[in-house]
Amino acid sequence: MFIGKTALVTGSTSGIGLGIARTLAARGANVVLNGFGDGREIERLRHELSEMHDVQVRHDGADMSQPEQIERMMGTAIAEFGAVDLLVNNAGIQHVAPVDEFPVDKWYAILAINLSASFHTVRLAVPAMKRKGWGRIVNVASAHALVASKYKSAYVAAKHGVAGFTKAVALELAEAGITVNAVCPGYVLTPLVEQQIPDTARARGITEQEVIRDVLLAAQPTRQFVTVEQVAALTAFLCSDDAASITGAVLPIEGGWTAQ
Repeated sequence: MFIGKTALVTGSTSGIGLGIARTLAARGANVVLNGFGDGREIERLRHELSEMHDVQVRHDGADMSQPEQIERMMGTAIAEFGAVDLLVNNAGIQHVAPVDEFPVDKWYAILAINLSASFHTVRLAVPAMKRKGWGRIVNVASAHALVASKYKSAYVAAKHGVAGFTKAVALELAEAGITVNAVCPGYVLTPLVEQQIPDTARARGITEQEVIRDVLLAAQPTRQFVTVEQVAALTAFLCSDDAASITGAVLPIEGGWTAQ
């Protein structure tokens, strides 16, 4: 499906991003991984994806809070592959605290990684996409791009920003053969979610099991976590030619959360 195309997936050394990278590689795309982690494990992943799917796989450890590192990463990828055909903005961080106790540095970091990083990757990817007359941009937002929860002011603000950014850029690029969409997962049991469970427990004064049952899955009528594979499959569809008429969409995949 994506043979000859190159995908860059931010935050793709674990969790949802890695699932998306695996799915795009399986469908023939060369992949640029991005993210932190143990160097040996990242190299193992890179080699595994490359050998298993007969595609080129690179890793770039650019810090998505640093515009100059994003610019270097995008420039390197475009110089090597000619374009980033499939851009998936997935990198994200979270912090849970009441607004009057919210650390200022955490506010700025969440906005930088969850929102501003997408602006920088998109502005740098679009010129080569325009030259080719084809491109796919998928921003991994969240159900929190559509609804809010307590104690997550920075994350909710950033994800609502991603939704608006997605719509605005989709309109700008509608005649250029480039689609821009956002997927909005509910709770997926990734390292990011696992890390926020104890913080949420402390903030609400309840146990971690109560957080899972009464806070996380209570929001989703299915009472089940969304899977990485489901988010990856939706992302791959949005990158396909079958989805050429879908742009500016902010698509929930959250077990009915936002239908309530």
